Amino acid sequence: MQIGQGMEYFFSGFSLITQKGLKRFVFIPLLINITLFGGSLFFLYDWLTQGFAYLNDLLPDWLSWLEWLMWPIAILVILFSYSMVFSVITNFIAAPFNGLLSEKVELYLTGQKINDDSLFDTLKDVPRMLGREWTKLWYYLPRAIGFFILLWILPIFGQILWILFTCWMYTVQYNDYPFDNHKINFNQMKKDLKSKQGLSYGFGFAVMLLTSIPLVNLIVMPVAVCGATRLWVEHYRSQYR
Repeated sequence: MQIGQGMEYFFSGFSLITQKGLKRFVFIPLLINITLFGGSLFFLYDWLTQGFAYLNDLLPDWLSWLEWLMWPIAILVILFSYSMVFSVITNFIAAPFNGLLSEKVELYLTGQKINDDSLFDTLKDVPRMLGREWTKLWYYLPRAIGFFILLWILPIFGQILWILFTCWMYTVQYNDYPFDNHKINFNQMKKDLKSKQGLSYGFGFAVMLLTSIPLVNLIVMPVAVCGATRLWVEHYRSQYR
């Protein structure tokens, strides 16, 4: 079944990040992830603590127990919504390094270089990579807003659509790196991913599950880049050679 196979591609990234010659290219994306996550988590905790303290001051003494109820609710909201926002921000900053990691994984898997660009040529390519991240962000935002509104209008149906949309966006986010390394435009990449929807949604579902787990989500980004690159090599690369 393609959904299961798509999930397997993501999990194969765990073994790829430990391979000799690839580990050093995992370090920078991982460091960015840990730094941003740790800093933002500290900010969120401080913000929530101050917010609840202010709210508790407004409540009468007999309702002070509500603070203990609000904390678990706030934590659940953060786990299922903040993870996606956090991924968007970290992937934007780490885009050049993720692109390089994907390139090295493809070299490891195929034994063939994508190009012979010098370091200077690679640096010149950074604005294009960041532009691609903006393209993904503008693709994501209006749809996320629409699905979020639908979530409140039709809760059950909206939740199903939100989960499917989240899976799709994780697939777009990470599979875009190997496609972009080969200068394949964004619309063509989406068309290719839609042609194998089972693989796409299975891969995205695995990313979504692991991203929602605290601490484990710190390593999801390089794992997903590696798994997506393997998926590219085995299912899409041949049609662009």
